[in-house]
Amino acid sequence: MVSLDDAVVAKLESHGETFEILLDPNIVKLLRDGKEVSITDHLAVDAVFKNASKGTHQTEEKIKEVFGTGEIGEIAMRIVAKGEIQVTAEQRKEMLEAKRNRIVAYIARNAINPQTKTPHPPTRIELALTEARFHVDPFRSVESQVEEAMHLLRPLIPIKFEKSRIAVKLKADDYGKCFDDLVSHGVVEREEWQADGSWIGVMVIPAGVITELTARLNDRTRGHASVKLLS
Repeated sequence: MVSLDDAVVAKLESHGETFEILLDPNIVKLLRDGKEVSITDHLAVDAVFKNASKGTHQTEEKIKEVFGTGEIGEIAMRIVAKGEIQVTAEQRKEMLEAKRNRIVAYIARNAINPQTKTPHPPTRIELALTEARFHVDPFRSVESQVEEAMHLLRPLIPIKFEKSRIAVKLKADDYGKCFDDLVSHGVVEREEWQADGSWIGVMVIPAGVITELTARLNDRTRGHASVKLLS
């Protein structure tokens, strides 16, 4: 369970009454994205309040009148789904910064400058989003906000999402060291082992991570990896 100091208030007003719960702010996005989580594991208190800040509990009569149940998990789910989340200024700032960083990282990883065929540095994307006055929603998923961010970025910097095909060649002894990096950066379309024992694979990968993958492979193989852009 989350501590009272870290919890936020989720509030629903219905039938002229207020129903509040105290929960972990990090669980809100997961619930609103439809993820299966046990909300009761993330409540600070297994109770429904009329005024959480004063510690005033809502009556069982009113709870059952509005929700038709006294089961805290079901009630909490409905409050989060239909109500509003109240966070402190500090909590909101931290959540906004974390979500903004994830959006910038996603774009930097998956997009390139079509004029140079190279990725934009995260700092450039961050500055352009600030110039565009992009507003982050701390409770919406990264994926649902990326297209809005891209729409604002396109008039300011040349940018687009693009996949590339690359060929990777590794020595037999290096393949095992590099496997996790390969599968975490893209999809291996086809592969084959050469007569000399080396491995060659053709991959589809976000264009923005080619430089990153190349650096990782060469770091693990002491410069013996070969990465070639195909298209």
